[in-house]
Amino acid sequence: MSTDYKGNTRDSIRTLVIPAAQGGQRLDQALAALLPEFSRNRIQNWIRARKVVVDDAFAVTRMKVNGGEAVRVEVEPDPAETPDVPQDIPLDVVFEDDALLVVNKPAGLVVHPGSGNPHGTLLNALLHRVPQVAELPRAGIVHRLDKDTSGLLVVAKTLQAHTDLVRQLQARTVKREYLALVYGEIDRPGTVNAPLARDPFNRTKRTVHHAGKEAVTHYEVVERFPGLTLVRCKLETGRTHQIRVHMQHIGRPLVGDAVYGANRRSHQKIPFHRQALHAERLGLIHPVTQQYLQWECPLPADFTALLDALRDGGSWQG
Repeated sequence: MSTDYKGNTRDSIRTLVIPAAQGGQRLDQALAALLPEFSRNRIQNWIRARKVVVDDAFAVTRMKVNGGEAVRVEVEPDPAETPDVPQDIPLDVVFEDDALLVVNKPAGLVVHPGSGNPHGTLLNALLHRVPQVAELPRAGIVHRLDKDTSGLLVVAKTLQAHTDLVRQLQARTVKREYLALVYGEIDRPGTVNAPLARDPFNRTKRTVHHAGKEAVTHYEVVERFPGLTLVRCKLETGRTHQIRVHMQHIGRPLVGDAVYGANRRSHQKIPFHRQALHAERLGLIHPVTQQYLQWECPLPADFTALLDALRDGGSWQG
């Protein structure tokens, strides 16, 4: 099968012209009608991922067409329809027995395959290391960490363990504590109790909204720096981006958070390459032995170097 200069099979490239009859429609609506084998949601994702070109320019969401535009669509496989493949990716295993696997996830490792990250994820690594998790929901992954968040994450290796861990998460008995470096000086412990919902203007983000799901984060001061505070955040609930959104909500966004802190001038003072967030502690009841277990992992080298530079009073170069 022939390929184009980017390595795509020619079957993955669709070229078409918007009919005049569809003039005035949004691009995603027009493409959904012209490519009925693909959902409108998938087409919208391709537009956001710059996989759609209109008249030699990348398309943008919500753009309208007039009719007559030449469109090029780079079709990506649907991760939900593509079998996940085992990959020999090294894992920092903190604990393992017949029921559980606890890993120290490095920053940069995606937990689950998705648009833009079909391979090279924690799930792919698990399928290689523990093949039987292929029979479990999400390969035994019961909670996630953001790509650029480091630290502890537990995986179930059996259906019994998976069911029990999900129950513990729902009952809020799993202990999860994070270290976060935030802008601004915090004087005392506090709690953020603010419901979270998907941002209506950006589906990849979350925002505080009265109609959202309950979200509670407790925080306490670990160390103070001029204009910055290292805090320990304890999750009572586990919503997507919870700590990042909650700390932004109280005016204390995370250092390095390009999504929830990029609009602050102070954000530019410390060009840390990721959000300064680390899942330091994890505690739960073992699904088989019913014994309470707790693990702790040290900060990774980049986070440690950042704190050391701040303690020395020198400038941080990233």
